[in-house]
Amino acid sequence: MENKVLIQYNHTDPCSFARWTTKECFQFMSARPWQQVMDFYSDVVKDHKPLSALLGKACLSKSNIYNRLESLPPSHDKGGRWARLTFKIVVSYHGGSFDGWQRQPGLNTVQSVVEKSLGKFVDERKAQMLKDKGLPLEGAALVAGRTDKGVTAVHQVCSFYTWRKDVKSQDITDAINSAAPGKLRVISVTEVSRAFHPNFTAKWRRYLYIFPFNDEEDMEQSNQSGENVQNFKSKENYHEHKNGCDQCNEANVGNLVINNNKDLETLKPREFTVSRVNELLQKLEGKLLSYKMFARDTKPSRNEGPPTECFLYHARAKESKLPCSEHEKGRRVMCIELVANRFLRRMVRVLVATSIREAAAGADEDALLKLMDATCRRATAPPAPSDGLCLVDVGYEEFDPQDCLILKE
Repeated sequence: MENKVLIQYNHTDPCSFARWTTKECFQFMSARPWQQVMDFYSDVVKDHKPLSALLGKACLSKSNIYNRLESLPPSHDKGGRWARLTFKIVVSYHGGSFDGWQRQPGLNTVQSVVEKSLGKFVDERKAQMLKDKGLPLEGAALVAGRTDKGVTAVHQVCSFYTWRKDVKSQDITDAINSAAPGKLRVISVTEVSRAFHPNFTAKWRRYLYIFPFNDEEDMEQSNQSGENVQNFKSKENYHEHKNGCDQCNEANVGNLVINNNKDLETLKPREFTVSRVNELLQKLEGKLLSYKMFARDTKPSRNEGPPTECFLYHARAKESKLPCSEHEKGRRVMCIELVANRFLRRMVRVLVATSIREAAAGADEDALLKLMDATCRRATAPPAPSDGLCLVDVGYEEFDPQDCLILKE
């Protein structure tokens, strides 16, 4: 039986090594101690550990839980439809305990738990309307951004309004906290102006991705010098494999899966450097770009619907140590911080996986920028596992470049 050749996306951008195929990307990203990352996020949600235990920073210089919108006077004196009370609710939840934020039939989602808890604060008129329709007594919560299954949130922002005048912030806090102890926790509940909308009034979102290294990768890293760590981009390695790559240039060996061909497999690296990922990500900062090639579950080209342009304020990668019981000094991890005005579906996870793939292949520093012009989403890597992703906070003031988890050096 002849070897089967599966053609992937035909990359034309140069790199020192062949790029991983989709299957190889998935295997590389999946074979990791993700449970330790999830356990750390669980401790953060329970308030047993702060994020500073990972990043070594006491806190962000400005708390984004409180903002100018909350200082606006509530509409107590207005009558009619303006008499309602609006609450901003900041919650923290463990991604591994829920099937994402958005309500879905038969699934345990954060939205369904929160809205069920808010049912006792619904005004009489709405309660009667729900009863007449045979619907459960639940409140309606708007959210700053929906998270996928497995994604943790430290400061997710949602809002709820009611025409009842006897509802107190502490009552809402107690109701939500009692719904899923240890999995869902209220950070704050404050009364805000009716003009507040958790999504439309937000100016930026901050995500953190924790990528854990395996034990054998730690050993390999310790045996390399600082110069050799960057060997994926070195001239020696490039010329060593140049002839082999040139012979298959048209088909692009980096994007073929060829069974039982050990020679070609040797061209593909199995490690990367954090510094290289950081260099790739920095090229995206301060630019309004279309990230449609880095999105999933959305139409790549469309004339209708939301735009695909996003502005990245901050994109950085840093090596750190993850506190865990299995390692006395902590597990070696890579932390990626991304701050943007908006994110497309699965955009963060695709960016993380693609930047790792390009760093391992020794691509140019502008590799991610070049992928913006790709003609097919197969040009980018499959989404990284959701276990490593966390929504850190949502900002309602202008972004401060000094207000970051990973500062610019």
